[in-house]
Amino acid sequence: MDREHDRPLDVEALAAGVHLSAGHLSRRFREEFGESPYSYLMTRRIERAMTLLRSTDRSVTDICLDVGFSSLGTFSTRFKELVGVPPSTYRGEGAEVLEGMPPCIARRVSRPVRNREAPGTSAS
Repeated sequence: MDREHDRPLDVEALAAGVHLSAGHLSRRFREEFGESPYSYLMTRRIERAMTLLRSTDRSVTDICLDVGFSSLGTFSTRFKELVGVPPSTYRGEGAEVLEGMPPCIARRVSRPVRNREAPGTSAS
């Protein structure tokens, strides 16, 4: 999922590859990573989008499609849930904080937070 974040998630195929049922794989995945395979994939996609928004001038739509989303609306909603601001706002305001930081530190500092815990949003 980390390498091929732009491809559709097929839990059945992942499970078959490690000789587990899809349900068992999902339960074990959640135990190990603290989130479902789908949520993990969404987080990786948003992380990649954040990097592209910081480092390129490509359009938000192009980035949305490149990281594996098929809908700009879904991408924008997920991005705001995890990052706290829409992609265009992040590009204009949020990315400046990371300017000049080594990439490994920037990734750590800017890592998206699951479950609507991003700054500026209220938890349900």
